[in-house]
Amino acid sequence: QKRSASLMVLHALQEHFGWISQEAVEWTARKLELQPINIYELVTFYPMFRSQPMGKYQIKICRTLSCALGGSHELYRHFCERLGLDPKKHGPQTTPDGRFTVEFVECLAGCGTAPVMMVNDDFYEGVTLAKADELLAKCQ
Repeated sequence: QKRSASLMVLHALQEHFGWISQEAVEWTARKLELQPINIYELVTFYPMFRSQPMGKYQIKICRTLSCALGGSHELYRHFCERLGLDPKKHGPQTTPDGRFTVEFVECLAGCGTAPVMMVNDDFYEGVTLAKADELLAKCQ
């Protein structure tokens, strides 16, 4: 019961703030009469929750097998290099100006048109490096 309430509160907080801060974890725990570790476990277990601020433009690149074979690792490296991020670092990375966050994600359900990616809520299929540059220019 408290777990589902915790998840609902966390979703609402993330929808409002864009991420789940330590203060939000502690507030949620107090409101639901739980320990902060109980809430922190949920935030770190479920991949839909963010424990750090995200950029204005969130670039999500699929890394599952079809996309990996279709060039998603090269695409990820290309975005990182263009934005001054480390392509070897794991997890989401945000540019210092807070404009872009780049991350690998699991299947985006476009296996037949790999590699696929998203920029915020927009879905792109068969993304070439040239198309990646076009997408970045559109976000500037």
